[in-house]
Amino acid sequence: MDHQLLEIVDLQASTEEKQILKGVNLTVKPKEIHAIMGPNGAGKSTLAKVLAGHFSYQVNQGSVSLNHQPILELDPEERALLGLFVSFQYPLEVNGITNFDFLHACYQAKMKQKNQSVTAEEFQLLIDSLTAKLQMKPEFLSRGLNTGFSGGEKKRNEILQMLLLNPQVAILDETDSGLDVDALKVVADGINQFLRDDNAVVLITHYQRLLDLVQPDFVHIMIDGRIVASGTKELAHHVEKYGYEALSAQEKK
Repeated sequence: MDHQLLEIVDLQASTEEKQILKGVNLTVKPKEIHAIMGPNGAGKSTLAKVLAGHFSYQVNQGSVSLNHQPILELDPEERALLGLFVSFQYPLEVNGITNFDFLHACYQAKMKQKNQSVTAEEFQLLIDSLTAKLQMKPEFLSRGLNTGFSGGEKKRNEILQMLLLNPQVAILDETDSGLDVDALKVVADGINQFLRDDNAVVLITHYQRLLDLVQPDFVHIMIDGRIVASGTKELAHHVEKYGYEALSAQEKK
């Protein structure tokens, strides 16, 4: 039996009585990068939030498994401890807690679940090495969590969280949004460093430019709450050239 890290079967979900996901199917295996593209309102960000367990969404049908374990009945923190990481398009600003304290608490929770521990000195060395990789200044850690961060800083911070927590499946929702060329390259390098033989990445993006730096194994096009086409990175080039309307027209035939 092929090992599947993430399996989504006929996922249907709604919010405020409006159905948004209308039957999403996706299988992600180790060492794979999947890109999900689509027009605004297609349901891409909703998919990320439903996978994370966001309270605003009601799952009406379907299943989601991580390492063959169903997760839809689990709380968001339980999903995270199982190895699911979801970065959001618009990370929240949280006053009263520093970036360092937040990251430390997250890492300690992961270690506790494994019946392991880490000293303050060990954590400091680890976080310093990761911030250096992402070209983040040390004082970045002493600032409030995402408070006053630029768009690019918030995105780098989420990649920092991903590298620190080392999940099995990382769902990155428009992590390239609002990044300049230099920041985009740093973020892409972080994603490429993360990928190993035993984990996987799902990129939700509007833009081909990220896929030039992070080469996807599969590209999926989502329109009106469904994945309507899947292929190689050439599919992204096709969309770049002809737009989503051509695929939408095909879907309606």
